[in-house]
Amino acid sequence: MSEAKLREDICRFGRSLFERGLTPGSSGNISLRLDDGGWLVTPTNASLGFLDPARLARLDAQGQLVAGDAPTKEIPLHTALYETRAAAGAIVHLHSTHAVAVTMLPEIDPKSVLPPMTPYYLMRAGQTALVPYFRPGDPAVADAIKGLAGRYSSVLLANHGPVVAGETLEAAVFATEELEETAKLYLLLRGLNPRYLSPEQVSDLVRTFGLSLQEHGAHDH
Repeated sequence: MSEAKLREDICRFGRSLFERGLTPGSSGNISLRLDDGGWLVTPTNASLGFLDPARLARLDAQGQLVAGDAPTKEIPLHTALYETRAAAGAIVHLHSTHAVAVTMLPEIDPKSVLPPMTPYYLMRAGQTALVPYFRPGDPAVADAIKGLAGRYSSVLLANHGPVVAGETLEAAVFATEELEETAKLYLLLRGLNPRYLSPEQVSDLVRTFGLSLQEHGAHDH
């Protein structure tokens, strides 16, 4: 796929996420890995709803800006996830309301934030880890992400928002949306003793779709 088309895709998906209220103001960022090892990244202080394909930051394989506007300050976050998730081709980071809300709840298991509520949550997002709070742009968040050793494609940053890797931009966007919807379901059903997927149902999904889930926390909420 041409770089021009990839630039358009970033803007198209960004606008879709923004228009549906999944990341307000100038929050959130998207990156996409190119065949030459470089990246396309949304600029700092840019709204995902009003991106200009020509102004996206173009970074080389060493993460240095070679064209476009200055990139998001969350570069350490993206770099750490790419380094530990070899299959990652794109990363989406949002400030989506329900996913942020879940990070503040006292009962959350950092190794498995959300229970197995729906098959598509497991199929698209897998399990989700919680990373402690870091100031936005703090390079220390990279060490926290690296500490997960690539076991998770979806991560929640405490009091901040989700960061999700996918093989393609579309996959990363869809997984991020599934994570947000699952967080919303969790909040709607919290305290109501809902019926989650059983261990047998989770195992069936793992076998059928070749999912890679951490054994720990898959169904112990």
